[in-house]
Amino acid sequence: MNTLIQEAIKLVEAGETEKGLNTLSKAEKQLHDEDKAIAAQLYYEWGNADKAISLISDLHDLHPEETELTNFYAELLIDIDEEEKALAVLETIPETDASYPESLLLMADLYQMQGLFEVSEQKLLKAKSILEDEPVIDFALGELYYTQGAYAKAIQYFKRTAEEQSEIGGVNVHQRLAESLSASGEFEEAIPWYEKAVEETPEPNTIFGYGFTASQAGFVKTAIKQLSDLKEIDPSYSSLYMPLAESYEAEGMYEEALKTAKEGISYDEYNKELFLYAAKMTLKIGNVQEGKKLLQEALALDPGYVEALHTLLAVYLKEEDYELIIDLIQEVRGYGEEDPKYNWYLASAYTELEKYEEAKKCFEAAFLHYREDRDFLYEYANFLLEEGLQQEALPLLKEVLKLDGANEELEETILRIEDEFSR
Repeated sequence: MNTLIQEAIKLVEAGETEKGLNTLSKAEKQLHDEDKAIAAQLYYEWGNADKAISLISDLHDLHPEETELTNFYAELLIDIDEEEKALAVLETIPETDASYPESLLLMADLYQMQGLFEVSEQKLLKAKSILEDEPVIDFALGELYYTQGAYAKAIQYFKRTAEEQSEIGGVNVHQRLAESLSASGEFEEAIPWYEKAVEETPEPNTIFGYGFTASQAGFVKTAIKQLSDLKEIDPSYSSLYMPLAESYEAEGMYEEALKTAKEGISYDEYNKELFLYAAKMTLKIGNVQEGKKLLQEALALDPGYVEALHTLLAVYLKEEDYELIIDLIQEVRGYGEEDPKYNWYLASAYTELEKYEEAKKCFEAAFLHYREDRDFLYEYANFLLEEGLQQEALPLLKEVLKLDGANEELEETILRIEDEFSR
C-alpha cells in the first residue's frame, strides 16, 4: 500500500480527518490502479462519495472485467441517488461471474427502495439459488419480508441467519428475529431472542421490545425489570409507561401502576390512553373525584374517545348523576360523535328523571343494536311494564328467558301476562 495512503489512514484514525483527506488527495496522481481502488474505498468510508466515484468510474472504464469494481461503482451511484445508472452498471455483470450474486443483492436493494418488492424478491431468490447457505442473502430476504410486515416469512430467514451470524450491516439479527416473532404473536418464542439481543445491543428500542413482549407473554416480572431499566436509561421513552403500568397492575400493585401512568403523562401530555388508564386505576383504588377529572382530561384531548366516554358515563350512572349523563351525551353529539350505547344511557337517565316519553324513544333507538343483550332487554321490559305496556314487554321477557335459562320469577311474570291477555 502506498505510504501516503498509510499516512492518511493514521491521520484520520488520530481524529485529523481533514488532514487525512488532503494527504490522500495529494497521493492520487502517483497511485497505481490497485491503490486507487483502496483510495476510493477510503473516500467512501470518510464521507466523500464524489471523490470515490471520480476514481472508481475511471477504473471501471479501464477495467470493465473487474466486476468487484463494478459492484462498488454501482453502490456509490446508489449512494448519490443515481439509481437508473446503477442498474445499468449492474446489468453488465454476466450470470457466470463470481460477483453476480452480489450484483443481485444490490439490484434487490434498488428495487426495494423503489417499492418494487416482487422484483426485489425475485433477485434475492435468484441469488439464494446460487449461494444457498449465504447468511447475507437470508438476512436480505428476512429484511424484505420484515419491511412488508410479512413476519412469518421473515422469521424463517432470520432464523437461518441467526444460526451463522448475530449482526449484519450493523443490524442485530437476534433483535430482528425477536421483533418478527413478537409481531406474529409468538411472544414466548420471542423472549430468548430478545434476551440475546439485549445482551449484545442494550439500546432503548431493543429493551422496550423485550419488556413489551414479556408483558404480552405474561412474564410480568421480566417486563417490569426491562421496562424499569429502560425508564432509568431514558425516562422520555414515553411508550414504556403503558406496558409498565399494566405489568404493575397484573401484580396487584395498583398504586405503582397509577404512579407510572402519571409519570408517562408528564412526558406525553397528549396521550389520551394514559389518561384513561390513570383514571381507571384511580377509580379502582376508590378516588372517584380524581378519576372523573382524568376522564374529563382524556375527553378534552379527544371528545369522541368512546372508551373514556363510556367509563365516565358509567361513573355518572353509578352516582345517579342523570342530568350529567344527558349533558355529556348531548355535548359529544354536538361534535358529531355517535355511539349505539348513548341511547341506552339516555334511556336509563330519562327513566330515573321520570321523563318517560324521551326514555321510550331512546329505548326504541337502542333496541336496534341491543336486541340480543340480556341486560338491556330486561331493563327495557321492566320500563314497559312500569308504563303498563305489558303486551310490548312480553316478547322482550321471553327473549330474556331464552338468554337467561331457568328463571322461575321471570317465568311466572310471563305466565301472568299471557293469562291476562287470554281472558
